[in-house]
Amino acid sequence: MRAVIHTTYGPPEVLHLDEVERPEPRPDEVLIKIHATTVNRTDCGFRAGRPHIVRAFSGLVRPKRPILGTELAGEVEAIGGAVTRFAVGERVFGVRADLFGAHAEYVCMRETGPLATMPTAMSFDEAAAVCDGVILALSNLRRAKVGPGTRIVIYGASGSIGTAAVQLAKHEGAHVTAVCATKHLELIASLGADVVIDYTTHDFTATGETYDVVYDAVGKSSFRRCRRLLVKRGIYMSTDLGFASQNPLLALATSRLPIRKVCFPLPRYTQADVQLLQGLLEAGSYRPVIDRCYPLDQVVEATRYVETEQKTGNVVLTVTPRP
Repeated sequence: MRAVIHTTYGPPEVLHLDEVERPEPRPDEVLIKIHATTVNRTDCGFRAGRPHIVRAFSGLVRPKRPILGTELAGEVEAIGGAVTRFAVGERVFGVRADLFGAHAEYVCMRETGPLATMPTAMSFDEAAAVCDGVILALSNLRRAKVGPGTRIVIYGASGSIGTAAVQLAKHEGAHVTAVCATKHLELIASLGADVVIDYTTHDFTATGETYDVVYDAVGKSSFRRCRRLLVKRGIYMSTDLGFASQNPLLALATSRLPIRKVCFPLPRYTQADVQLLQGLLEAGSYRPVIDRCYPLDQVVEATRYVETEQKTGNVVLTVTPRP
């Protein structure tokens, strides 16, 4: 089968298409013929080996997992002998954030993993572009106990995680202030944000407003800068480690304080959360946001675009598996 591989750390150009052996499902696994996947920040970080802490998981000198790709949508091609939850021919979507491997024509996943049946009205491109951003946003919103009446500001609201956070926070009944660039104002308002701030013309930290939660969905702010926006028991959260990995350290340092905390929860990728997302999609309560689609053989171009940090929502790789 064809797969995008990288055998060294480096720029997007280390990625290249190659022929690799097609995997065979174990008794508790399904073999998925992939029709669409994505390129996201996680892929870029593990390909570049930066920050260097990722090499503790991916390999100190060279990548242990040469095929990247976390999100996927496709069809069940074959099943292991013990599989009961899925059948051959079913359209499925899911995420492999710990194992990667989705930048390929086929991949195996455990039937109990973060995998679910696709909503019938969805395309493969749409289904591939939802899981990672949603689960990352969910882990943060749950930790902050975002619910009815919560006042939350989401900085970087136009990215994969940001567009997910806006929709999920609104679904939970929060009052959402979203911060994004001029070109994204209409989109973010359409996703349900109550207030949209254009960061190119206004400093969201200087509005005089206060919030229960400040959520930096792009990792470009800091607790020091945003602390004054928080109510007495407010929470600051970021999707990035921060300068000198300060955010996990600040989370530890402020964990027992009665006022203004930093939280840095680690996401858990479960089948229950993919099924939750499946329900939201079927009910029309969540909308995938796709910026661009590239064919698999243009993965380098797709990756370069993601690394401009100008994408809106998700960047999809379309895959046409061969028989």
